[in-house]
Amino acid sequence: MAELVNLPLWIVIVLLALAVLAIVDHLLLPGVRWFVRRRVNRVVEELNTRLRLKIKPFKLTKRQVLVDRLAFDPEVLKAVEATALEENIPRDVVMARVHTWAKEIVPAFNAYFYFRIGCWVAQKLACSLFRVRLGYIDDDGHAGVPADSSVVFLMNHRSNMDYILIAFLAASRTALSYAVGEWARIWPLQSLIRTMGAYFIRRRSGDQLYRKVLERYVHMATQAGVVQAVYPEGGLSRHGYLMTPKLGLLSYMVRSFDPEGERDLVFIPVGVNYDRVLEDRSLILEGQPEHVSRGLFHTALMLSRFALRNVWLMFRGRWHRFGYACVNFGSPISMRELHRHSGLDFRNLEKEELFKEVESLGAHLMEKIGEKTLSELEIKTEAHELMTELEAAGAHIYIPRSDRDYAFTVGLRMLTLRHIVEESDGIYRTREEDLAILEYYAASIAHHLEKLREVAR
Repeated sequence: MAELVNLPLWIVIVLLALAVLAIVDHLLLPGVRWFVRRRVNRVVEELNTRLRLKIKPFKLTKRQVLVDRLAFDPEVLKAVEATALEENIPRDVVMARVHTWAKEIVPAFNAYFYFRIGCWVAQKLACSLFRVRLGYIDDDGHAGVPADSSVVFLMNHRSNMDYILIAFLAASRTALSYAVGEWARIWPLQSLIRTMGAYFIRRRSGDQLYRKVLERYVHMATQAGVVQAVYPEGGLSRHGYLMTPKLGLLSYMVRSFDPEGERDLVFIPVGVNYDRVLEDRSLILEGQPEHVSRGLFHTALMLSRFALRNVWLMFRGRWHRFGYACVNFGSPISMRELHRHSGLDFRNLEKEELFKEVESLGAHLMEKIGEKTLSELEIKTEAHELMTELEAAGAHIYIPRSDRDYAFTVGLRMLTLRHIVEESDGIYRTREEDLAILEYYAASIAHHLEKLREVAR
């Protein structure tokens, strides 16, 4: 028993390494996990005391639990059986696909990282590049949204900065869960995005089984009250106009909505605009019919040149921020209220009728996203340009005191006194219920505007 045993040095090193790993795994890692979990729980408890839309338990559930729930969802399993029969392949092979997609879709939200690190970085980055302004927010309407509602922010997509800007501005109210396209599925970006609560989607996938897995995840998240952020256009606008909405995610949310259920489904339109869109030249180029993509390397090269040029301007003291970035949060649109007024229940619609109604809802929501708000200077500038065009077309216009600025100020004051136009922090917007009055007065010069259109043609 007291004999010495000689071992090669490499075996001793391996045994020591295994011993260290065992100590780390059984003694250190549990303590680290407990410490991290305790910090996260404290952050969540503190945040839920001040957030208007609280962090739901669904977002805090272990990721593997959600992956398993999604993969073994009854409707997903039915789709798996149908696919296995249709393609004549083993069920296990199809389930392996489902597990891959489920792991790809389900996020790994970390409240501490989101609010303590992510939002801080987003604020610093957004404010260093732009003069960030909150143009308009319907505070009364938002305050009336029940706290247990499933809220979806619907936004136009102008720039990849949108993700950063909206997350920063919404951080005082809630944590957002984004739907992110394939472009972000690169290491280490995809891990950071998952930690921020985003889920990945394959926008161009025509696989019906994949669409079913994605649909069930969106259903699970919506039913659990997770606050989501969706870009209905499905990508960046190449021409600056609002694009026709893609209705996939929207239809997943509304087709299983129960008007008499536990939660209301509320859409909040969000409009984003910039004095300068960072990707403007490349977006315009991509929108041209003759454009040929030069690949990821060329894109990375152009991005590096842009960054280095701006760094060089900083060193020379000649760099300036890229103007203003403004965000407007519109009035909430309740699906429960929509049901009360129209009697529409998406659960009872056939496929063609469902698509038609979702298309109509999408168009209505996009109209709300594009609802225009202007500062006093922007109103006066547009009014001045219109007046100049009308005079050039032969219209006789009386200008009180021969002062155009005075005329515009008085006219705007009359509209605000009548509450036809509302002002908040220097931003003006029309009241939807009073659009008929504005159209009534606009009709008095409609014939002059028609002449301008004829000249333009």
